[in-house]
Amino acid sequence: MKGLLTSLLTVLAVTGLNAQTSTSMPPRLVIGITIDQFSSDYLQAFSQLYGEKGFKRLMKEGRFYRQAYYNFANPDEASSVASIYSGSAPDVNGIIADRWLDRATLVSRNCVDDDKYIGFYTDENTSPSQLLVTTFPDELKVASNGKSLVYSISPNKAAAVLGAGHAGDLALWLNDATAKWCSSTFYTNLPTFVTDYNTQQGLDKTISKMVWTPTLAPEKYKYITTEWEESAFSHKLDDKRATFKYKKVFTSPVVNDEVNNMLSVLLDKEPLGQDAIPDVLSLSYYAGNFDHSSANELPMEMQDTYVRLDKNLADMLEMVDKKVGLKNTLIFITSTGYTDSNEKIPAKYHIPGGEFHIERCAALLNMYLNALYGQGLYVEAFDGLQIYLNHKLLEDKKLTLRDITDRAIDFLRQFSGVQDVYSSFSLLTSSSNPDIEGLRKAYNRLHSGDLQISVLPGWTVINPKNTTDVKNVRKAYMPAPLILIGANVKPAIIDLPVCIDRLAPTISSSLRIRAPNGCNSTPLEDVFKKQSINNVEIKKEK
Repeated sequence: MKGLLTSLLTVLAVTGLNAQTSTSMPPRLVIGITIDQFSSDYLQAFSQLYGEKGFKRLMKEGRFYRQAYYNFANPDEASSVASIYSGSAPDVNGIIADRWLDRATLVSRNCVDDDKYIGFYTDENTSPSQLLVTTFPDELKVASNGKSLVYSISPNKAAAVLGAGHAGDLALWLNDATAKWCSSTFYTNLPTFVTDYNTQQGLDKTISKMVWTPTLAPEKYKYITTEWEESAFSHKLDDKRATFKYKKVFTSPVVNDEVNNMLSVLLDKEPLGQDAIPDVLSLSYYAGNFDHSSANELPMEMQDTYVRLDKNLADMLEMVDKKVGLKNTLIFITSTGYTDSNEKIPAKYHIPGGEFHIERCAALLNMYLNALYGQGLYVEAFDGLQIYLNHKLLEDKKLTLRDITDRAIDFLRQFSGVQDVYSSFSLLTSSSNPDIEGLRKAYNRLHSGDLQISVLPGWTVINPKNTTDVKNVRKAYMPAPLILIGANVKPAIIDLPVCIDRLAPTISSSLRIRAPNGCNSTPLEDVFKKQSINNVEIKKEK
């Protein structure tokens, strides 16, 4: 009798507390898929090229939000993945970008760098220690007393590590220099199946023969807004420049084949989704421009990227269905919410713009502050469009940071190409509007600079360390798709905008766990089919 009473109380605690948000049994496996630079516009524009088992199946059987968005400015792959899994913006989770300037060393560092750990098949030192909050995989690990499995696979190091969270069992990514699947001692041991794969099937074994050609006949492809002479393309993916041997592979849809190859091995070797204790698998694919060229330069390649991605997703769904069953699996697919911005617009079109050199800007600002306050290195460093001031010098000279930033803002606003300049004070105290709010949520006091420069649309930001690496400023909104499919999801196509920070609490709700500790957003409404709470309780009691 005592045992029965305890069992009933446990059931009521699990089901009753979550009755308002979860109305079905938790999925055995959650698969989170982030597709770098995935666009709703392209997804729909190329729909006539897809098969029946990939995107078309997802949009027919899944819940498709056409207009998901990030609530912070300038997302990239790392900050997007951190937001997806934590349900919070960089101001809370700490991941402002893939890289930022370390104020202690004035050296640019990756957001998952950590000298405490060494690598497997890499000389990089890596962990998720700079992620300041929990993720829903972390919360699942805690709720299951460590019994849930959490794995992450991505071509990109930051996406792999952040997708696995703090408590993940393993994060795997591709080494930029060798294309081997690698990891970190943060995860203790590297499974033998990874070593076997690297030895027998690694990209280094096949790169010399890899050529990307159109999947379909050239006449099948039609660009969104223009017509052009239809001709096939052929790209050898073995980059002869030794330092960047695999660059073309990593910036082509061929890298998604490699992700699926490792996924197949993982599903074969590990018992993901094989019991009633939920597990999590994080995956990343690539849908950006080939070799960082613009889609206008290589329009057929962009279309073929989506054709190949369509097949990759179809293969992924088939693998998961065979291993776990889609009815037991909850899958979400979304985008990193940005695109490469290195498009160069020919001068013949007379589009307003120019070149903005942050290095020159920082040097002139330092000269100006010298003239005002005496000799010294006031501008300690710059990174991207952020300027870092020398706090120690200001303290020695008994100058306040606020006074200096106010003077600096007035000076920098006079530069050609500058739309506006923000300090930490102005971001935190200005009246709210969409532009300010986005920048405010992208600011983190531990990692962001003292001054943030906003450049006018049409202007090109020049990287002083690599003048061929240019960023063309474009303020246009990019619609990011969000698709949920599997375990009891209600199919629908939804046009209303939805913020990505609501995804983590939605997944947490389906798993019957707490949302991540930095997340204060509510779950998405009406995602799952309704079922009787009583029936759920009876099933659990049995």
